[in-house]
Amino acid sequence: MTESITFPPLMWGEAATGDAFDHACARATLGCDAGLMSFRNDTSQLQAALVLTPEVPLAKAMAMFPACALGFQNALGALAPPEVAVHLGWTGDIRINGARAGQFRMAAAGADDAPDWLIIGLTLDLLPQSDDPGENPHDTCLYAEGCADVDPAHLIEAYARHALHWITRWDDEGPAPLHREWRGLIPDMGEDVTVLGRSGTFLGLDEDFGLLLRDQDGTQLIPLTELLERSA
Repeated sequence: MTESITFPPLMWGEAATGDAFDHACARATLGCDAGLMSFRNDTSQLQAALVLTPEVPLAKAMAMFPACALGFQNALGALAPPEVAVHLGWTGDIRINGARAGQFRMAAAGADDAPDWLIIGLTLDLLPQSDDPGENPHDTCLYAEGCADVDPAHLIEAYARHALHWITRWDDEGPAPLHREWRGLIPDMGEDVTVLGRSGTFLGLDEDFGLLLRDQDGTQLIPLTELLERSA
């Protein structure tokens, strides 16, 4: 599959025989260079995971999470029919026409002030993951939302290109453009939400993309680092 995908400069791909996120974590633990995108594409699901080696503290490196999410939103938005709406949840869910079709996740290793590596992974359902579509009415899949003509290989290629664009823009211009664009694609802002077991009103984002939640005790900050899966 790598033969049919052109990755942008500073990136290269490896097809994973198992879970793409696990593959990327294993390669990062062995010391691979930044820029590796592990991927897996079967008939029902697409997976991709990007290895990064941040040169900033982990709290600042969290900007890579919205950068990759925006990259994917831009990529799918360019390939899908114009009437298809693609939004992004703060916790990493990928929503197509209002329903959840996939999920971002991330893992890191090393000290918070000098992380060894950071991995941003995604899973996108191409086909329903249940034989009973009504079992989870808030879930959907790519092909059920008018995107049957979207080629998964082309989507991986476009995702890599757009993610690199946002990472480069963050490096050149700082977090403001990334903050503005990601904020505009989060549909729950201003609404009552439950995030990581905490409930309140989603007020907005802090400078490091953490979620500001107002509850009966005041305004609380939930940093993006709380979404991390830690590795030794």
